[in-house]
Amino acid sequence: MEEHQKSLKRENFSSGIAVFFATLGSAVGLGNIWRFPYLTGANGGAAFLIVYLICIAFIGIPVMVCEFYIGRKTRKNAVGAFDKIGASKGWKTIGFAGIVSAFLIMFFYSCVAGWVYSYLFRAINGDFAGINPDASGAMFTKTILGPMPPILWQMIVLVVVSLILIAGVQKGIERITKTLMPVLFILIIICDIRAITLPGAAQGFTFLFKPDFSSLTAAGILTALGLAFFKLSLGMGTMMTYGSYFTEDNNLIATSAKVAISDTIVSLLAGIAIFPAVFSFGMKPGAGPGLLFITIPLVFSKIPLGNLLLVAFFFLTSIAATTAMMSLVEVPVAYLTEEKGMNRKKAVITTTAIMAIIGILATLSVDKGSVLGKVSILGKGFFDLFDYISSNILLPVGGLLIAVFVGYFNKKESIVNELSNEGTLKNTKLINIYLLILRFVTPVLLILVFLNSIGLIKIK
Repeated sequence: MEEHQKSLKRENFSSGIAVFFATLGSAVGLGNIWRFPYLTGANGGAAFLIVYLICIAFIGIPVMVCEFYIGRKTRKNAVGAFDKIGASKGWKTIGFAGIVSAFLIMFFYSCVAGWVYSYLFRAINGDFAGINPDASGAMFTKTILGPMPPILWQMIVLVVVSLILIAGVQKGIERITKTLMPVLFILIIICDIRAITLPGAAQGFTFLFKPDFSSLTAAGILTALGLAFFKLSLGMGTMMTYGSYFTEDNNLIATSAKVAISDTIVSLLAGIAIFPAVFSFGMKPGAGPGLLFITIPLVFSKIPLGNLLLVAFFFLTSIAATTAMMSLVEVPVAYLTEEKGMNRKKAVITTTAIMAIIGILATLSVDKGSVLGKVSILGKGFFDLFDYISSNILLPVGGLLIAVFVGYFNKKESIVNELSNEGTLKNTKLINIYLLILRFVTPVLLILVFLNSIGLIKIK
């Protein structure tokens, strides 16, 4: 009875639209803005996109539904969920791995988000007006090396995220994502409209959308597999935690499909905003992070009303970074409030304080000439080490274990009951197809993702 009363006090999202925007906000991140569009173009355009969507159907959506299922069924955090669902103690390792992953990712992600916030401030201040390539490169170097400016912006990022999360699930996460996700779409479309009117913009569209199956290699297919998993914030407890806040009538399979497709649309719209402009001014599309911080300011500075567009672009990029970080920080916050009895404010401050203190190591390690920049663990600096352990090991293994746990260690009746909302949704055939994919296809593909991510598979 006491446990039941506690569960009644637990906050949930208020509606289906709140669920959608919150989970989309978790999935959409900095990678949507430049990495996915570039990989699409570099690996055959529409040909890569087709393969990616197939991978979404066989790996992204199945794992997302698993996390939603565990979260909503238990109404618990990533660790407590496995106790509530009746799993043996060993399965709780998945939840702890998710919490560790959330911390590791935030250590370096908050650093990059700080760079984005800094560039938004610079754009508002008009610092990019008439900028040349040398000045743009020097500005980026100054932004990331500091040492104090990048730390300051990293702290600002964490304070912003903290203030949102302290407000709670409905007044914080829900209110912000319901406001910012539509704004993000509007800003991308504004940038798209300007980009497609530039001379030579057709080259950018060709790069993104022309199907070239000759450019689609086995390595490209493995890239699509990995993206279908990593880009949707899977294997780190975020979707499980958000799933625990879902409404009872939410269609879990439909929500996962809508989030996956919308996330892909955001990425492609970002590509339309970037690559026509990049090709129009003779820039290189494969500049990686440099495309975001060096090339884009140069391109926009040459366009009429370019500074306004640059403000819009970095504002939408900061939205993507912020909503993704909110979901990451919420994973340990939910654990501390529910398993350790902390109040929400203390849990948020404790979590972000740890992220700030250790995150400084990642921020200062970017400067290879500094003391921390020269520290190497397993041949990697702190920034790259945090990224490698989380992205290449913990996330794919966590996703694999989640798929195996739901597919093989949960009763079919329980899964059908939850995914059909106790029989109110007439989707039994769809659930049977889902379970078939989850048990016999998704684990094999996730093993491939893991082996590729740690370098044991080298396919050209």
